[in-house]
Amino acid sequence: MSGYTRTGSPLIAERGTDTYLARAFEVCRRIHTGADHLSPQVVDLLPAHKRPYVHALVALGLWADRLADEGEVSERGPALARFRTDILTALADGPNTPVRLPPVQRAMVHTVRAWDMSVPVLEELLTTLEQDSRRPPDFPGFADLRGYMRGTSGTVGELLGTVLEPVREDAPELMSLLGEVLQYIDILHDLPEDLEQGRCYLPRQDLERFGLDADGLIGARGTNAYRELIALQVQRARGLLDRGQEVVDAAHPSSRPFLASMVAGLRTGLDECEYLPTGLPGAPQRTAVPARLSQTRETPVGVLPLVPRLRRRRSSVPSPDPGGPPVTVPEHVAVIMDGNRRWARALGLAAVEGHSAGEEAIYRLVDAAGELGIKYVTTFAFSTENWLRPPEEVSSLFRMFTRGVPGLAGRLHARGVRMRWCGRRDRVEAVLRERLEWAEELTSGNSGVTFTSCLDYGGRQEMVDALKRTAAEALSGRLDPTRMTESGLAEYLYDPDLPDVDLLIRTAGEQRTSNFLPWHTAYAEIVFEDALWPDFDRSHLVRAVNAYAGRRRSFGGTLSEESV
Repeated sequence: MSGYTRTGSPLIAERGTDTYLARAFEVCRRIHTGADHLSPQVVDLLPAHKRPYVHALVALGLWADRLADEGEVSERGPALARFRTDILTALADGPNTPVRLPPVQRAMVHTVRAWDMSVPVLEELLTTLEQDSRRPPDFPGFADLRGYMRGTSGTVGELLGTVLEPVREDAPELMSLLGEVLQYIDILHDLPEDLEQGRCYLPRQDLERFGLDADGLIGARGTNAYRELIALQVQRARGLLDRGQEVVDAAHPSSRPFLASMVAGLRTGLDECEYLPTGLPGAPQRTAVPARLSQTRETPVGVLPLVPRLRRRRSSVPSPDPGGPPVTVPEHVAVIMDGNRRWARALGLAAVEGHSAGEEAIYRLVDAAGELGIKYVTTFAFSTENWLRPPEEVSSLFRMFTRGVPGLAGRLHARGVRMRWCGRRDRVEAVLRERLEWAEELTSGNSGVTFTSCLDYGGRQEMVDALKRTAAEALSGRLDPTRMTESGLAEYLYDPDLPDVDLLIRTAGEQRTSNFLPWHTAYAEIVFEDALWPDFDRSHLVRAVNAYAGRRRSFGGTLSEESV
């Protein structure tokens, strides 16, 4: 085994071993924690010495999949071919891996050597992804789809099985089945987006069985035929999972808590696939999330999508620190999510990769807020001033927003979260506006955390727009400006129902409010957090809530006895 050990984060090199390799494993960990797939919390159930290698495997799959999906179509195949060649050439060269091999490839090469993994299985994974990037998916039957799923996530599962130390001969096959289920969930979760891009991963025989075809499938969402088609895929995936779950007993005891949680997460992921929104704006029907999903509290966190939970709201909760006294939590927490670009730059990634990694931090924030009893969470997604950024970055951001809304809405809806949009609605593209308004409608009946995204928002512009509306009302005679009150003026803001902010958090060490919710933050407590937004997690929110609880709030008046 290698001379590396996990001591918190990042991976620490011992006795003069390669610090560049340690950094490579840290890059893999960050890529993994910034994504949706195999939940990092589940990886923490493994012994510490196994975790870096699991992060490397997941990062390999994520990075290769990203190369297959992003950029110009003509560039995807060559990019994956280079990625594949770098890894296989380094493995063939022996232990003297070039230091300047990119981080993900270098960590993976070390992982294959450290665990004596099957190079042909790794080659199968890379070859399948390269082929997928060069031609549109076309699977005549279920067996053909399974071949693809085996070549992608099934191979990752088999390689992962090596790290989990199998004790039975059938363990690699069983791990491969779990990988296939993960890929199936990914296919079903991303189906609307793939269809919009002209890609359909479902078997043609299944489409024909329900009188559908790939070209017409996007218009069939919400129909009975579409729902029956999805139900068939979920049924098949559950069959694979029923066989693959035996791997829990086929691995070393130290790996079984991880595997048990993974199986539970996959099962919940399949449940969610049945209850994802059936269509975008205009779809005739949307299926509600069943209570057994939205109210689960004890289910282990698993795989995409993360296990949903609906928390009871409380104004006072036990101390986040075990053994401490109860603390009063803020009702409304607002966050300026700063540091995405710096996070990406530190890892040598494009700025949009940082924004993508920051999306996962939103789920962590909302989940933690629900646990602590916070009722409202508001984030600063895009300011009126952000239009001044480079056009390429702005375009990439809005493409990401547009593609991401259905998945974001589905995952937050499954958590019982109500979504709101605060900002100007006249400058974003119609497709994004319709999807955001659809998300508001979809989640309008939820009673969990209210999550508000401030997109194309500027505090001063909100004030100007509010004054314009009040002036128009006064000129028409419908408003007497001499009788205007604070609460009356608040009715003309973008979201009149948004309550005052109790706690404002800004990440990445910056110490300014940047024109964010000036009306609502007039008496907010402010916490400046050094962590970059993609690294923000529950511990950072707990620290901010504790700081809030320790402050005395007088709102310009006299402190009460309780406050002193």
